[in-house]
Amino acid sequence: MPSFTLRFAFLFCALLAWQGAIDAQNFQNGSISFDGQNRSYLVYTPIGYGPTSPPLPLLFNFHGGNGDIASQVAISDLRSIADTAGFIAVYPQALPDPNDGGSTNWLHKDPTQVDDVLFIDALIDSLSDQFRIDTSRIYACGYSLGGEFTYELGCRLNERMAAIAVVARTMQTYQYNNCMPNHPTGVLTILGTADAVSDYNGMSFGGIQYYVSADDVHQYWALHNNSPNQQITAVPNTDPSDGSTVELQTWSDASNCQYVKHFKVNGGGHDWPGSFGNMDIRSDEEIWRFVSQFDLNGSMGCNSTSAGERQMEGIKVYPNPFREFIIIDAPEGTTQNYRLLDAQGQLVKIGTTEPGSSEIELNELPLGLYFLQTGSTFHKLLKTN
Repeated sequence: MPSFTLRFAFLFCALLAWQGAIDAQNFQNGSISFDGQNRSYLVYTPIGYGPTSPPLPLLFNFHGGNGDIASQVAISDLRSIADTAGFIAVYPQALPDPNDGGSTNWLHKDPTQVDDVLFIDALIDSLSDQFRIDTSRIYACGYSLGGEFTYELGCRLNERMAAIAVVARTMQTYQYNNCMPNHPTGVLTILGTADAVSDYNGMSFGGIQYYVSADDVHQYWALHNNSPNQQITAVPNTDPSDGSTVELQTWSDASNCQYVKHFKVNGGGHDWPGSFGNMDIRSDEEIWRFVSQFDLNGSMGCNSTSAGERQMEGIKVYPNPFREFIIIDAPEGTTQNYRLLDAQGQLVKIGTTEPGSSEIELNELPLGLYFLQTGSTFHKLLKTN
């Protein structure tokens, strides 16, 4: 496996090569004024795009911590894929974080007034005014800290994000505990088991968990998407010299629609496979192949249960967050079987409601995240003090 030094050298050389190429070819520099700051981005429209083109999907691509647009283009140049598939690619630039030595970071350290989720929300509006965008097919991907920010968009800007893809990052524990997506959302991850920067098994320090494990991330999104059926297959080891192999894990719903997909890079580091590190897969191609299957209603062309259809069950669960109990409201005159799962998908309680409203005592449960299954729907619940 290439050393960290070799990876850095690769990135440095690639960055030099691409710095001039960005301006020389058909990227467009853009900027908007947001929250008193001039925010910059790079946008690429595919060959043939024009004023009469049909609305196209939009894919954001976020650089890593203390990175910039050029460094992300160097490892993930989406232009050729955009030309073939027909989508608009956007590379935004993060601001310097004064609480982190001026590093150009997404998710600034506290105390801060910078909220880049709101910036991306405003940028979507601005781009929609400039280009013909299919607003039901907006996607995001990112590397390292840019991947962590991508999770943030999948959670907090879920009403605009159809699918997300993350390379070299698991979810921050705070994100994991507070994520409240409101529609079926495709999630792809590409993670190395030997990543020294973003530990595959999560990260704790001083008894505090800061990042959850890859398994927790996938279990969460599989439950949210009603996709409990896991399948594991080996990916052909086409480049034995890269020091790593890949295992593909997918989670599907009852209609065999894949909502969660994970490339587990055994022996892989803090890499962007296909550019550096593992060469058995090409991250750019896998990202577009996956996210392009989704719009805001879920998996397109698949007999999956849409968000609207899920609400037809008529089940309401409250309060949320809860402390000692929850109330399940079923349609009048009906009963409802339920299963309560913890954050790892383990069954902790099972029962049947009374007709109408039922109060379920949960005082004995530890604080944390839970999923209540009623019929084909999972309701995310958070127990607090």
